This record gives sequence, structure tokens and C-alpha cells, in this order.
Amino acid sequence: MAKSTSIKRQVRDYLEAARPQAITAAVWRELLARLAPVSESYLRDLLRATGLPFEQPYAGIRQHTFEELEQSLGEMQQVYAEAMAAGDRARARSCRRQVIAAKDRARFLARNPRTAPEKQAQKEEMAQWMLVWLENPEVFAAWVAARKRTGSRGCPQPVSENMP
Repeated sequence: MAKSTSIKRQVRDYLEAARPQAITAAVWRELLARLAPVSESYLRDLLRATGLPFEQPYAGIRQHTFEELEQSLGEMQQVYAEAMAAGDRARARSCRRQVIAAKDRARFLARNPRTAPEKQAQKEEMAQWMLVWLENPEVFAAWVAARKRTGSRGCPQPVSENMP
């Protein structure tokens, strides 16, 4: 494709021609190669907008709500566990990179003075959830279930920095 064609247009053209049923590893790799040097986060945003099902770890971590975050981290844990069991260290690292990037985005918003105080608290709590996942993905589901029981409606109570 011509470099003058926008990335968004190139993605649309590819999806119209290939007609994938989902964003799989093969689709992800093909688009990254075709669109290089596109950023993964921009490509992810464009692909999310299509409404196609999206495999992890390529879907990344959604964190608009705690429910989205919990679901995304649960999906990522499944992929991470499968990768570790199969000895696929590259895929396991990819899972961790996605969670780290999402945690960094949450922390950025939590510390941004232009972010509303309520949103800052929410994003700080979300960053804590991701830190727990990064520390021990296998216990995350049990931890978050216990955490939600102690939280308030809408935005769970902040966790201690020392909590595992």
C-alpha cells in the first residue's frame, strides 16, 4: 500500500479484503508487519473499534471500568498460564508487557493534576489491581474477589501498598 494512505484506511482495507472472524495472532502479526512502524496501542485502538472478537494478549487490558479490568486481567491470566505451561516465554512476556503498559497508563492518569479526583482514585486502585496481577497472576482472581467484598460501591477502597 502507498505510504500516503492513512493507517486507519489501510486497516479498513485489510479487514475488508481478508474478512477475519476475529483478531487473532496471525491477523495481529500481519497488520503489524504491513503497517510498520505503527504503534501497537494505536493499532489496538483501531481494531477494538471494529467490534471483532479480539484474542489476548493482543486485545490488551481494558480499564474503563473495574468490571472491564477484571475481565481483561482474567483473560490475560488464562493466556499467561497457557504460555507458561507450554514454555512459550515470548507469549508470557507479551502478557506481562500488556499489563505493565496498562498499569503505567492508569498511574499516569492517577497522578495527572488535570484528572478529576474521583478518577484519580479509581485509576490508582486499578493500578494496584494490576500490580497484584503482576506479582502473582495465579492468585489474582481470588484476591480481587476478596478485594471487592471489602470495597465500596462504584470505586473499591484503596489497597495498602504492602498488600500482596
